Amino acid sequence: MLKQLAKRVYYMPHYSETDRPALGLICGDSFSLAVDSGNSPAHGKDFLNLTEKMDITPLKYAVITHWHWDHVFGIKTMDLITISHEETKKKINYMKTLKWDDASIDERVETGEEIEFCSEMIKREMPVRDKLELKAPDITFNKKLEIDLGGITCVVEHVGGVHAHDSSIVYIPDEKIVFLGDCIYQDFYSGEWSYDKEELNILIEKIKKYEADWYVTGHQDPKTHDEMWSLFDDLTGIGEIVGNEVSLDKAVARFKEMRKILPNEEQLEYIENFVNGNQKSLKN
Repeated sequence: MLKQLAKRVYYMPHYSETDRPALGLICGDSFSLAVDSGNSPAHGKDFLNLTEKMDITPLKYAVITHWHWDHVFGIKTMDLITISHEETKKKINYMKTLKWDDASIDERVETGEEIEFCSEMIKREMPVRDKLELKAPDITFNKKLEIDLGGITCVVEHVGGVHAHDSSIVYIPDEKIVFLGDCIYQDFYSGEWSYDKEELNILIEKIKKYEADWYVTGHQDPKTHDEMWSLFDDLTGIGEIVGNEVSLDKAVARFKEMRKILPNEEQLEYIENFVNGNQKSLKN
C-alpha cells in the first residue's frame, strides 16, 4: 500500500537498496497526479499496481521533478500526460540518445559523465536493459505551473539547486505538503560531493515561502515542518561557519570554536560539502 500523508496525498516510500526514490500521488475530484515516474519500468509498474487497488480518480498526469535516471526511467511505463521543466525535457531527450548496456554505462563513468553509484544502482535495479525505452515529457513550463485536479490544486515551481539545475517542487496548498524531489541534496556529478552556500540559501528561501506541514524528499522519509526547518537552519548555519574556507581542518576547527561542540557525523559531512564547494569555486 501507499502511505497516506493527508486526505488526498499519498507516497510510495523510497527504497535505498536499488535507489528507488519516493513517488507521490495527489488525488483530485476529477483526476489524480503522480510525482515522478520511478527508476525503472518495474518501479513505475509497482506504483501503478498499488494505485489500481485504491478508490481514487483516474491517474492522468505525472510531474517529473528533475532529469536524473531514478526519477524518469518509468515515464514510458506509466503512460501518463507527463509534465516537467523545459530543461528536464532537454536532458531526457539527450538521455534517449545514449546506450544503457553495461559497457556504455561503464564508459560514461570513465569519462565522468556518469557516477559509479548510479552505475551500480542501475545495474542492480535493471540487470537486463535490452528493452529500456525512455520517453520525454509531453508538457513543459519555464517558471511555475498550476494544475487543477478538481477540488485540489498542485503548484509546480522550478527552484533549481546544485543537485540538478532543472529541479522543480510540487506544492499542494490545500494539504500543506511539498514534494521536493532531490533539490535539497548535494551536487554529486562534478567531483567531490558539494554545496554552494549562496545557491543553497536561495533555494531554501524559495522552499520556505510555502506554508507546509510535511516535506517529501526523494530518498528519505517525509519530514515534518519542524524537522525540515531544523535541517535548513543547521545547513545554512554550517554554511555560514565554513564561509569561504577551503581547508577541512580549519573549517572543522571553526565549527568547534563557534558551537563549542564537536560536529556529529552528519554535520561533518555538511562541513566537507561546503569546503568542497569552495574549492570548486576557486577552480572555476
